[in-house]
Amino acid sequence: MLVSRSLAAFRLTPAEVAFVAQGLADSATGKTPQVELSAYNEKVQEWAKARRKAQGEKHAAANKEVLDKAAKEKGAVKTDSGLVYLSLKEGSGASPTATDTVKVNYRGTLTDGKEFDSSYKRGTPIEFRLNGVIKCWTEGLQKMKVGGKARLVCPRRSPTVRPAPVT
Repeated sequence: MLVSRSLAAFRLTPAEVAFVAQGLADSATGKTPQVELSAYNEKVQEWAKARRKAQGEKHAAANKEVLDKAAKEKGAVKTDSGLVYLSLKEGSGASPTATDTVKVNYRGTLTDGKEFDSSYKRGTPIEFRLNGVIKCWTEGLQKMKVGGKARLVCPRRSPTVRPAPVT
């Protein structure tokens, strides 16, 4: 399982998995390798780089699609940085500054909608200095007021985050 986690980033095909499994088995049992590792090291590095680049392009396209869709929602505001901000519930009082400490509940999702983190599931809000988190949060939360709820759709590789409320 530990080895498979290291290989997950490669997004191997079934044939490639079989090839890797054979190499692992041969190495673990002391058999003579079927290939010379030094001959394949550079090839594997180039192959991995190409896979990462393709995956990055795929993620960038998905992120753009999510941002464009979010920007079309009624009331959404797209900032110069690319953040799409949508107020779901207006708060009252002061808005935080970048150097303030805020306390928020949030649900973080990837562009495919998969949740990667949630203070709601942990049952407790999180507290942090606003300029100590991703730029999207720093910018977006400064648009909110205490008690407000908003949806932030972050540009680039940053996940979609729905923080609320600011206290």
